Amino acid sequence: MRAVTNKKELSRFIVGGCSAVITDYLTYLLMVKMGIDVAAAKLISFMLGSLVGFIINKYWTFESDGKVRRELMKYALLYAITAGLNVWVNQVALNNDCPTWLAFLFATGASTIANFLGQKFFVFR
Repeated sequence: MRAVTNKKELSRFIVGGCSAVITDYLTYLLMVKMGIDVAAAKLISFMLGSLVGFIINKYWTFESDGKVRRELMKYALLYAITAGLNVWVNQVALNNDCPTWLAFLFATGASTIANFLGQKFFVFR
């Protein structure tokens, strides 16, 4: 049985996660500036960042040789759940007068923890 988290895996997850978050954040900002509803913009930006994360985590972070279709379905299920968590945390923070950037960080932090655990023990195990 492999260690719960090895250093290489964790550092790669951080790099991959940063790439996904940058994609998420820039998409979110652009869509909000275009006048798209904040919740819709957050959901779409999160989904785009999630796709970037899948590619990086499957092939680089967890070096999975599992079937793409099966892992993508598990990943989609995990991200459907964590997308809801992400949007909900973002909205709760905004409703409590948090600045947009802080609400984004809270939402991203909550979903990042859930995503790492879900990918490690469910999607790419």
